[in-house]
Amino acid sequence: MLAKIHVTLKPGVNDPQGLAIAGGLHSLGFGDVHEVRSGRYLEVRMEGVDRATAERQIEEMCQKLLANTVIETYRYEVAEVREDAGV
Repeated sequence: MLAKIHVTLKPGVNDPQGLAIAGGLHSLGFGDVHEVRSGRYLEVRMEGVDRATAERQIEEMCQKLLANTVIETYRYEVAEVREDAGV
């Protein structure tokens, strides 16, 4: 199984990295950029588990370690990965 996890700051939480990126884009001539919110993307590969177990474990991983649920939100998708797919 492959879980693709996106972690982002909740709306209203100050995002200094996003502000710095927006400033950099403005200085490069991208003046139409209004706001940038930064986040993290993670991939977690799991072996020997079914989809329901993988989803339950990913949820627990996000709650316990991968996201600070006070200031961040997360979303994920879990998909089966074939061995011969080269992924």
